[in-house]
Amino acid sequence: MKIWIATGGTGGHVFPALSVATELVKRGHRVIISSDGRVSKMVKDGKPKKAKMVFVWASGVGAKSRIKQMISLMKIGLSALALSLRFIFNRPDKLVAFGGYASVPAVFAAHLWKIPTYLHEQNAAIGRANKFALRWVKTLMTSFDSVNGLPKQSKVRVVYTGLPVRSDFMNVANAPLKHENKILVTGGSLGAQILDDIVPVAISEMKNKKIFITHQTRPENVEKLQRFYAEHKIHANVLSFIRDMASAIQDADIVIGRSGASTVIELETIGRPAILVPLAINPDQAANAESYAKLGGGFAVPQDKFSSKWLSNTLDELFDNPSRLDKMAKKSYVQNTAVEKIADTIIK
Repeated sequence: MKIWIATGGTGGHVFPALSVATELVKRGHRVIISSDGRVSKMVKDGKPKKAKMVFVWASGVGAKSRIKQMISLMKIGLSALALSLRFIFNRPDKLVAFGGYASVPAVFAAHLWKIPTYLHEQNAAIGRANKFALRWVKTLMTSFDSVNGLPKQSKVRVVYTGLPVRSDFMNVANAPLKHENKILVTGGSLGAQILDDIVPVAISEMKNKKIFITHQTRPENVEKLQRFYAEHKIHANVLSFIRDMASAIQDADIVIGRSGASTVIELETIGRPAILVPLAINPDQAANAESYAKLGGGFAVPQDKFSSKWLSNTLDELFDNPSRLDKMAKKSYVQNTAVEKIADTIIK
């Protein structure tokens, strides 16, 4: 069977697509992967050797400038036309899209030629690109067991598959807590400044002083945070980049961070308690955090409620009750069989 995989935009869309591509190639299917220029190197380096790659001239339309939005829409339209013509001579049997505007042209072209099409939604609230593409799709696969924002009259079949994660996370799935009083903070993006402002102060106010913290931050904040932790005699490792995130999460007793889909699913795969602070302007992150909190594995804290006093009290209470951390870890764990489920759904 010839299967077309459409992805692009960010690593969060690309890594799951590559995992599924690898599984489909293993099962003996021919795979073609399309992506935009921003992630072409990532796709080229990570794709299975037997898979082919196609460039799509498309980009997101989230820019504030009306001119830039029009240019992005023009790129998407031209890419859709190019793929529609391509499918005349090289038509796939099925197409699966992993979200983002870079996958919209392939979804439209597949609809035009009545090719069975599958769409994967990463978040617990459907994104704009996927909501737009949903009109041309028969099956929607989801990372979470429920998704907000689906059109009420939609006839799309919804299948809960989960979200594929890299093999290094699968290798430490359901790992027991080590109880070494370790906290991991993942805040390496511009939108995570509140974590740099609140977390160090909260740690300094904790009654439990036997804490070791690994704090990921932006490069320009590393020195400032190192100085703060040293002045308050807090054992800390401040980094701008964590190469082995799976091991960092496994080593932690609790994780503090934002709630992007990949982050939440990685926490569920390993099984770690967490305090999630969704980006205030991102409804997707809020839905992801709420979905995680419902498991009983942690807290979803709105940004305006996230204070150093609340955090220090909460951390003290948790570290004083290791059995509670164990229960949270067990509740947070969700077995990840997403790659197999997505491949099965596509093939069946």
